[in-house]
Amino acid sequence: MADDVKALITQMATNARRAARQLATLSGAQKNAALNKIADTILARQAHLIAENQKDLEQAKKDGLAAPLVARLTLAEKKIAQMAQGLREVAAQTDPVGQTIEAYDRPNGLRVEKRRVPLGVVAIIFESRPNVTADAAAICLKSGNACILRGGKEAFYSNMAIATIIAEGLKAAGIDGAAVQLVPTTDRAAVPAMATANGLIDLIIPRGGEGLIRAVVESATIPVIKHFNGICHVYIDKAADVDMAVKIAVSAKVDGVALCNTEECLLVHKDIAGKVLPRIATAFREKKVEMRADPLSLGLLQDAKLAKDSDWGKEFLDYVIAIKQVGSIDEAIEHITRYSSQHTDAIVTNDLAAARKFCVEVDSSSVMVNASTRFADGFEYGLGAEIGISTDKLHARGPMGAADLCTYKYIVIGGGHIRV
Repeated sequence: MADDVKALITQMATNARRAARQLATLSGAQKNAALNKIADTILARQAHLIAENQKDLEQAKKDGLAAPLVARLTLAEKKIAQMAQGLREVAAQTDPVGQTIEAYDRPNGLRVEKRRVPLGVVAIIFESRPNVTADAAAICLKSGNACILRGGKEAFYSNMAIATIIAEGLKAAGIDGAAVQLVPTTDRAAVPAMATANGLIDLIIPRGGEGLIRAVVESATIPVIKHFNGICHVYIDKAADVDMAVKIAVSAKVDGVALCNTEECLLVHKDIAGKVLPRIATAFREKKVEMRADPLSLGLLQDAKLAKDSDWGKEFLDYVIAIKQVGSIDEAIEHITRYSSQHTDAIVTNDLAAARKFCVEVDSSSVMVNASTRFADGFEYGLGAEIGISTDKLHARGPMGAADLCTYKYIVIGGGHIRV
């Protein structure tokens, strides 16, 4: 069976390389026509998408999938509309392919240009969220890359339905159907087969749980961009506006509890803790959020549990949060440096110097000032959609849009120059 899956991936990757050659030659208008056609069809097939998604939801209930993960899996009308809007926003963006990053003339008369070009073939592995199928396809198409998508088994019917719509849009635009392919099997052997497709796949991006990402990293013989844990912190500084601090701290936890940009740890300066923690605790109790706190904070939170060492630096992805008081901004930054996954961390403060210090010293892909960590998202950053949120520093970092799926090459123009 594993050999059959490897042969399948090899054939898909071979076809993708063929499609990548065509994509590299397409104009922005051709790619945009396909994206808009796909968006139109997604809206027109809304009832069909919801029906196919229902099959996944029924299986999820049988399998006992946790409620937050079921929420990620669900395709409601609003989410379908957002998928279509994301496609249109990607289409409306400037085409990154062929952009001149820099250009200059050498003293000897040579013209040197650094131009943005597609990577080639990109493989993306993801779990639970069927809208990623449309997002990933859109960004790869816009950036001139062919893509091979492998969704989680829990979203199999939803992903297949979206992939069928994408195929129709490509055909209508005269684009090779192999430009976007969904692996038609849930066999786990597909993952190592993709991760070791040297010479066929140029980059693999795993989006999902830590186990999946580590498995890809350990087996990969091709470049990997990792989307590791979202261990996000909100630090309430002593100079914070109390109402703002409460609003951000609560919303960052409960509005999208199973997503990677959700607040997992709340740090509060001791000088303001008495003003904000009781109010935050009341809101968390209403939302049924379990609070795990340091000894100093227990009295202000009433029914919180004493935090264990393992609660610091943990991605709960559930209605659970770790809470700790700190004596200074330096202590907050030290805690974040130790436990953050370098995804997204936020400060709430009216002290400009504190905000600047936090932005400089916190080494995360997104740093928020007086804003929820939940804004760390390609859609919110105006990218239309995102291929993922990279916690790496090479080749891309943070929410990745179309330009982040490009590399570059040098074009050197001479007039009969030779080097002697």
